[in-house]
Amino acid sequence: MNPNPDGAAPMQQNGPAATPVSATLADIAQQFITFTLDAQEYGVDIMMVREIKGWTETTALPQAPHYVRGVINLRGIIVPILDLRARFGMGATEPSRMHVVIIVTTAARTTGLLVDAVSDIVSVEPGAIRAVPQMGQPIEESFLEGLVPLGDRMVTLVSLEGLIGATQAGGTEPHLH
Repeated sequence: MNPNPDGAAPMQQNGPAATPVSATLADIAQQFITFTLDAQEYGVDIMMVREIKGWTETTALPQAPHYVRGVINLRGIIVPILDLRARFGMGATEPSRMHVVIIVTTAARTTGLLVDAVSDIVSVEPGAIRAVPQMGQPIEESFLEGLVPLGDRMVTLVSLEGLIGATQAGGTEPHLH
């Protein structure tokens, strides 16, 4: 029996305004943690971020791709650290105490992303995400989820599944967990 006599969808109170329980995830704003590489701003889905930590030295792995800095032991979990600057073709990072590692968890594994700095947390309405223009680089394009114009700046959304899945799929690249 529907508790609403008018037959409307049940309402759920979440703060100042009620929203229909039947609202789909596509209707809800998504939050992203933004970070910088040089002067460019990128974002990753906040729900995939496990933690953010300062830079610490890694243990190098033999025959690892140039963008894999090595691994760290994060409370018993061996976590590969990807240098996003190197992965995006911007040259290798010379890490300092000012650099940050964003620990993310995907269906594939837990991975650390070495970035220059974490900038902000932004909420993005679903319709605000723009498609990435086709540039003829299918592998690199799989790393990108979309573009979000925010005032006078542009945030490039990184597809963690595409980035980490591409790292795993490469024939000569290590399968780290």
